[in-house]
Amino acid sequence: MRFKDVIYPFTTWKHILNEPRTIKHPEDREGSDRYRGFHTNDIQKCIGCGSCEEICQNEAIDLVEVDGIETTHGDSGLRPKVDYGRCCWCALCVDVCTTNSLGMSNRFRWAVEGENELGEHGSPEDYRFVIGAQNKYWDNVKEGYKKPDSYDLTPSTAVEMDHLSPSERSASFVEMMKGYTRQQAQKEADRCVECGICIATCPAHMGIPAYIKAVREDDLEEGLRVVYDSNPLPEVCGRVCTHKCETVCAIGHKGDPVSIRWLKRYIADHVPAEKYAEILGTKQIEKNGKKVAVIGSGPAGLSAAHFLSTMGYAVTVLEALPNAGGMMRYGIPEYRLPYDALDKDINYIQSLGVEFKTNCRVGTDVTILDLKRDFDAVFAATGLPLGRSTRLENADHKKVFQSIDLLREITLGNEIIVPEKIVVIGGGNVAMDITRSLARMQKQKFGVVNVTATCLEPEGQMPADDEEVIEAREEGAVITPGYGPQSIEIKDADTLLGLRVARCVRIFDEEGRFNPSFNTTDTRYYEADMIVESIGQSSDMSYLKSDLNIAFGPRGQMVMDADGQVNGEPWLFVGGDMVKGPDVITGIATGHFAAMGIDRYLNSDDRD
Repeated sequence: MRFKDVIYPFTTWKHILNEPRTIKHPEDREGSDRYRGFHTNDIQKCIGCGSCEEICQNEAIDLVEVDGIETTHGDSGLRPKVDYGRCCWCALCVDVCTTNSLGMSNRFRWAVEGENELGEHGSPEDYRFVIGAQNKYWDNVKEGYKKPDSYDLTPSTAVEMDHLSPSERSASFVEMMKGYTRQQAQKEADRCVECGICIATCPAHMGIPAYIKAVREDDLEEGLRVVYDSNPLPEVCGRVCTHKCETVCAIGHKGDPVSIRWLKRYIADHVPAEKYAEILGTKQIEKNGKKVAVIGSGPAGLSAAHFLSTMGYAVTVLEALPNAGGMMRYGIPEYRLPYDALDKDINYIQSLGVEFKTNCRVGTDVTILDLKRDFDAVFAATGLPLGRSTRLENADHKKVFQSIDLLREITLGNEIIVPEKIVVIGGGNVAMDITRSLARMQKQKFGVVNVTATCLEPEGQMPADDEEVIEAREEGAVITPGYGPQSIEIKDADTLLGLRVARCVRIFDEEGRFNPSFNTTDTRYYEADMIVESIGQSSDMSYLKSDLNIAFGPRGQMVMDADGQVNGEPWLFVGGDMVKGPDVITGIATGHFAAMGIDRYLNSDDRD
């Protein structure tokens, strides 16, 4: 018991000599500074999370649409409406409000016979108000009840996950994040108010509140079922998801958002793989006799394979590299995504009867027309396997590399050059991945780190996750944002000298086009034995562009519907990074949508 809990009852003694106050008329209660009267709400600050509606035990609050308030990421577009015939003025709605937008004025009027509910001030029907949506005479009253700054029903600080220190991890590819314990996970799950704002922002529209509730109630089997309704890669997403859901978490308005990603990982980590089929009801799947080919085994391909297989289709996945996983295996370092975690997700998909053909490149080992002939439908999700070049003079030098090529070679176990001085061009997550990987290899080889990453974006606006930048610096890398490459300097065909950069003053021009401009009086020069370009990736769709009636847009993109069905070739669906850009959870979502689209197509009456 805390000291203040012991002493608090005695604080009332300070009033023992005060003269009692008698209120003769109910309306005189408005004279009390903290009297709980009609509600107030900052309608622009409110996000319509529904926490007030959920906590009200009298069912006096409903969330309703309001003119002028649009639904956006992080805002339901709804606002609370109070039935004062039910309200008991307990103020729990104010105490639970995640944005501190809700309060109570000290204004109150009694309804009397012959007078409308608010007397001379108006008569909203049946004491019902959309708080903040109308002009009311108490809107600007300062007196009344507000949640005290020191009081909160939900903790504002997230439970930190245990992790390796920089000194422990800087020379190792061992996973750095250790995962939640049961106690930590349940404590973090307790912070969720189950508002569901996160669901709309998640590209896969996962049932986030439901699986967090399962963690809180220690029912991980139910949590796994909820996760697998929309995401068959929980081990992966529990580690490397971009967690867009957390950016709109209602609790994040007053502190740390709920650690949604870590709670998903907790579920997947703590349910044994051998129990998956029983829990998810996939021991016996009735096959429908139809076959679907999936090109690429990244997040989109694996997602489509999973959902198609559970629908009864015979699925064959074709992968150009030796093992399934796509960029999850060949682009994300093992200290972020261990192979055994990735394999747990893949092995379950394989257990559904999915066939994997690795070292099989479409366009070389088999053609797209072969697949059209042998399968009822094809889903292509071959990602973004090609790096983009700065196109500077000398960018084709033998000591200038692409980040995704190096990351793939590291996974394959092939020997790569690790010199003493390395410069990385780029500020995204892939740039941080190769920066941190090469820093580890330098530490192993030389005992010190000498790798610098530079990018156009200024501090605080780098496209990489903040945690990636922070951890890279902790591990000895130098990150210098706000500078762009000007020249790659060489000595000869075998020897690189360095990279010259200049301060970037603008990335986009007045028309919003990518067109960087620089202050060439503010330059820096980095000596380098190796330069790594990591400024973006591109797809290779050459295997799709021959002998097919595919419609392409003005920028070279395929024309397709929302499920990825290609115009002109209805048996062909596409998705993943090659359509939506590099993001694991978005890839998973496009794979799921494509699977449902393929199912509709193969069961439609007008199928070709």
